[in-house]
Amino acid sequence: MQVLTTELPGVLIIEPDRFGDARGFFSESWNRRRMAGHGVEIDFVQDNHSLSVEPGTLRGLHFQTPPHAQAKLVRCGRGAFMDVVADIRHGSPTYGRWLGVDLSFENGRQLLVPEGFLHGFVTRQPETEIIYKCSDYYAPDCDAAVRFDDPDLAIDWGLDGPPILSDKDAAAPRLRGLPAYFTWKG
Repeated sequence: MQVLTTELPGVLIIEPDRFGDARGFFSESWNRRRMAGHGVEIDFVQDNHSLSVEPGTLRGLHFQTPPHAQAKLVRCGRGAFMDVVADIRHGSPTYGRWLGVDLSFENGRQLLVPEGFLHGFVTRQPETEIIYKCSDYYAPDCDAAVRFDDPDLAIDWGLDGPPILSDKDAAAPRLRGLPAYFTWKG
């Protein structure tokens, strides 16, 4: 298993080994002991599975506020998507910076999204499945979002046309004016 750091502290790209033969492959997608060796000690309590039928489906940018903030470990079960994170930890030297990582069934990569980051994705292929672990349970009263097209973030989603959005995501507020839910502890 390869664990790669990124320019956003705490955000990791994880490349599990795949052992294949004529039948297919086997891959260990999470191992608490191995990840602890890389400084990751997250107790995941919930697994989610999402299907997006059309390419260009954009979900996000989502997060949960304390006391139910979530870290996530995201991977692709089928298809391909660009996974995006943005730092919203007040005082962080990378506050407002974003990172996009291509996750696909083929590349087998995973993205570790710590608490204090916005998370979203846009699908690149039809019938794309997103599978992710969460470190806290879904709490509707802590559910929050920021607009995917917030000019202060200026995320390049790589879209040729308008995305397919939920009404909730289309109406999400901007980052500017968002309360300081998270503070950088660097």
